[in-house]
Amino acid sequence: MKKRKLGASDLAVSEVGLGCMSLGTEKNKALSLLDEAIELGINYLDTADLYDFGRNEEIVGEAIQNRRHDIILATKAGNRWEEGNRWEEGKEGWYWDPSKAYIKEAVKKSLTRLKTDYIDLYQLHGGTMEDNIDETIEAFEELKQEGVIRYYGISSIRPNVIKEYVRKSNITSIMMQFSLLDRRPEEWLSLLEEHQISVVARGPLAKGLLTEKPLEKAGDRVKQNGYLTYSYDELAHVRKSVSDIAPDLSMTELSLQYLLAQPAVTSVIAGASKIEQLKENIKAAGARSLSGQEIKALQFHTKRDIYEAHRS
Repeated sequence: MKKRKLGASDLAVSEVGLGCMSLGTEKNKALSLLDEAIELGINYLDTADLYDFGRNEEIVGEAIQNRRHDIILATKAGNRWEEGNRWEEGKEGWYWDPSKAYIKEAVKKSLTRLKTDYIDLYQLHGGTMEDNIDETIEAFEELKQEGVIRYYGISSIRPNVIKEYVRKSNITSIMMQFSLLDRRPEEWLSLLEEHQISVVARGPLAKGLLTEKPLEKAGDRVKQNGYLTYSYDELAHVRKSVSDIAPDLSMTELSLQYLLAQPAVTSVIAGASKIEQLKENIKAAGARSLSGQEIKALQFHTKRDIYEAHRS
């Protein structure tokens, strides 16, 4: 599989990475999916301490421990779990904590679970303007200097947060939900490209709506409410219009190639809970590139919404 450089770093990541959240907790099944992904050319694995209360990191760590140097390992922090009222009243469950003290505590736990002494890409798993952003950046910079992490990024689509991190930090990447049905990140592509900050696209298949799976098999929520600003009827129409643009490509191929055609996009993070899904995603990465005319047609038939909240 082709690789691309992540931002201004020296990390070369596969055009399709594996989003590990969907691996599940059945260890043998998860390990077989991870093995297959690596064998088929994926070197970029994305997890988070939030997934399955750390169990996801443990499984990923077991899968890569004998081939650590072949893998670009990404994980995330900022969501804190407290059981009961062990720490403070009102802090039962997950809550947001981007403090320097917590990030430096969280990275140690992630390293232990991942069975490694460094993380290639450490990402803030969210972010708000109420955060002490300078302190958060300081935590990442110190971890970088200590050699615990190689690079850092954020996972966010909030415009005001993105602008602050672009302005103040040395982030390598921003992970955003991005697909043909969710083109909100396009507002930021030229700015990020200018600053040599890569976009990592998550949710590229819009919960399966951009695959060969018939729309009739979508969940009840989609049937009742549609997806983002698309009604269910609009989804049927747009899927037909999109597939007609490049009939030789599957919907998955078309969807991933659209994202990979954006210069700021370095990798597309796709989840997979079955080997067949994994193979389809990898096959899509190797499909032919889209022409400029096809890209314009896809943009004509889909909405370019903007993220209306969290704007300064």
